[in-house]
Amino acid sequence: MPFARLATATTPTCHIGLGLAAVGRPGYINLGRDQDLGEARGVDALRLRTHDLLDAAYAQGVRYFDAARSYGRSEEFLADWLRDRPDADDVVIGSKWGYTYTADWTTDAERHEVKDHSLAAYERQRAESADLLGDRLDLYQIHSVTPESPALTDKELHARLAEAAAGGLTVGFSTSGPAQADAIRAALEVTVDGEPLFRTVQSTYNALETSAAPALAEAHAAGLTVIVKEGMANGRLAEPHAPAALKSVADETTLGCDAVALALVLRQPWAGVVLSGAATLTQLASNLHAPVVDLDEEQLALLATLVEEPGAYWERRAQLPWH
Repeated sequence: MPFARLATATTPTCHIGLGLAAVGRPGYINLGRDQDLGEARGVDALRLRTHDLLDAAYAQGVRYFDAARSYGRSEEFLADWLRDRPDADDVVIGSKWGYTYTADWTTDAERHEVKDHSLAAYERQRAESADLLGDRLDLYQIHSVTPESPALTDKELHARLAEAAAGGLTVGFSTSGPAQADAIRAALEVTVDGEPLFRTVQSTYNALETSAAPALAEAHAAGLTVIVKEGMANGRLAEPHAPAALKSVADETTLGCDAVALALVLRQPWAGVVLSGAATLTQLASNLHAPVVDLDEEQLALLATLVEEPGAYWERRAQLPWH
């Protein structure tokens, strides 16, 4: 498995990955995006920003990079960087299929992405990813599986994914929504010829949304690599939007709210890779302080008061505007 390379890495930052959702397209639902990007949202500007972030992350020991077909031109930007950096031959590259980007490089589209977990969508998007990333693609994930997703029951799709796995591609899935735990447990039951199909799971977990934790622990125990996304809750856990309890703990650690929020995730024993969604070099540098944050029991108890009911959390997330 490609992720074995991460398991043998020795730097603390190898447990942090860089996700490209916020920089592969001009519009996204992260808070503070106008301050992060300003008006510089053309293709060339975001390509350069992405490459700068990848350079900085790699220099600091980050070795997992995460894209998706629906993240605008994220795969293209990542592929360009890989061609320019032949020395970066020790990175693990992940992408996702199942959503199609439909915003046409605008921030005010009626729909920014369209979900389709069919076999036909997989075949189309697998070819698109292959055209860009070729054999540098290590991990291909079904994007945002929910309990009702046909990807959990489509035996023909499972067979095709198993073929890809037999050819050396790691097959995984990501989850979204208030029923993440149900989706994870259902995916753990998917087998092909008696063997588990999925080797990784990527789920939302943060100080506000912790409901997937027991299922992620089960996935880890079953041998899957757990990747955590949205550790910053789309900016709700970053300055200036962070809740008072998080700001209080951050003040005590003398580090940023973002570092504390990501440190809370990193300390989970099942968390293999925790994604930074940084859109600026300053954010990335602050995120990468997370491994050195040492939280005591009193601080952990205070942060535990932030947990929201899953339905309320996901309803709030659905209301975030595309900036």
